[in-house]
Amino acid sequence: MSGLIRPDPPYHGDVPATPRKPMLATTGDLPTGGGWGYEFKWDGVRALADVAAGSGRFFARSGVEITVAYPEFTALTRLFDDIQLDGEIVVLDDRGVPSFTALAERMHVRDPDRAARLAATVPAMYMIFDLLRLRGEDLAGRTYRERRAALDGLELSGPRWAVPPTFTDGPATYAAAREHGLEGVVAKRLDSAYRPGVRTPDWVKAKVEVTADFVVGGWRPGARRLGGLLVGVPGPDGRLTYRGRVGGGIGAAAERDLLAVLETCRADVSPFAPGVSREDARGAHWVRPEVVVEVKYGQRTPDGRLRFPRFLRRRPDLRPEDVDAEW
Repeated sequence: MSGLIRPDPPYHGDVPATPRKPMLATTGDLPTGGGWGYEFKWDGVRALADVAAGSGRFFARSGVEITVAYPEFTALTRLFDDIQLDGEIVVLDDRGVPSFTALAERMHVRDPDRAARLAATVPAMYMIFDLLRLRGEDLAGRTYRERRAALDGLELSGPRWAVPPTFTDGPATYAAAREHGLEGVVAKRLDSAYRPGVRTPDWVKAKVEVTADFVVGGWRPGARRLGGLLVGVPGPDGRLTYRGRVGGGIGAAAERDLLAVLETCRADVSPFAPGVSREDARGAHWVRPEVVVEVKYGQRTPDGRLRFPRFLRRRPDLRPEDVDAEW
């Protein structure tokens, strides 16, 4: 496979003709056994750092240059004359956990002055996990084990960048990711080459997901009659605190079951306290807060909204008051 690895694109002056695309992971269950290394999955923006011909640049997964948005990384690129790194840009909250909501404020900034102000108030970190080129030598055809050893040997550590550790025990790494509220784990074959732009089973991302019960306060139509459930938890005033829209995981049988129940408890007004976005409320059918559902989700935003929610089942065994109001 290493024979198929393309070298870095040619350079004209100090600008790459076509930025290299990052290697992508497949989603699946955590692989175990020998031959795998494990890293934490960081909830941020994938970015390749490229230093060549005296110029350091950052490129997003799409190939768009994003250097101006993150001036705090300039000092990193000045450490080398020729290097290419792969990593994830994140913004850490007070607990040291990546906050995608906070990062969103940084992602599309193209004005240098605004970027500088945000770098001071909402600083980002560059979590480096791969080394693709060093001093003119293309390392993509080397194994992950070799690339990772070379990266660790650089001893990169700075105020706004780090090389997070890699582990040999997959289940323990997954348990640690869950305990610390991280997005998940990426397992990488130790003998795999770096395949730019390819989604490959040599890298497997296993997301940490949890489930919780919520009260349905309404639904919205979509491609089908039931496009998504609007869910929340009981608030102190008897109204629901909004937790988001759940559209994934609702099969045909579940749709029929849910609609049959929800039709019997239609309401003229929203049961939610203020906080439902205009987009989510558009075209909504409100119901009395009587139906409880179980939802799988990845993480929560700082304001309590669900990320990557999927419907699991209706819970006729639970009453709305059984749902954790403190969730």
